[in-house]
Amino acid sequence: MSEREQQEAVAAVERAMVAIRRSQTRRSLNRLAPPGRGRTVDPTLFGVLDAVEERDGACSVTDVATALGVDQPRASRLVLRAVDEGWVVRAADPADARRTLLTLTRAGREQVDRTHGFRRQVFARVMEDWPDADRTEFARLLTAFVGSFGQVTRGAGSS
Repeated sequence: MSEREQQEAVAAVERAMVAIRRSQTRRSLNRLAPPGRGRTVDPTLFGVLDAVEERDGACSVTDVATALGVDQPRASRLVLRAVDEGWVVRAADPADARRTLLTLTRAGREQVDRTHGFRRQVFARVMEDWPDADRTEFARLLTAFVGSFGQVTRGAGSS
């Protein structure tokens, strides 16, 4: 592959990632939600739930800030919104009472499961006409891209 073709491929990925980010807005996803099934959560607030789920009960506000790529005060405000919605509870860390851990409530777990299920339905619909091999290869490549992207962005602050 020539250097020009490589640059064009990178530019195509960049355009696609911007399009994906724009298509993941709450308004866009809400248009796809079936009537009566409720609406999707604000993607930023869902990020809090997702971060807490990923850490499985050992999540702090600092962990949320890191996961979302925001500063501590912004993460604290988002966590407070999630607490106010009844999706997250705060509890003292049994190993260190000075530290607060975040846990999903039953309602938070249901919201996470519902949102993941809804998104998977949308993604399945998007790829329903794709050959199985293409879906599998896309999943492999996208997962590799996200992993590499995370390594690069995490390493950016240490240079």
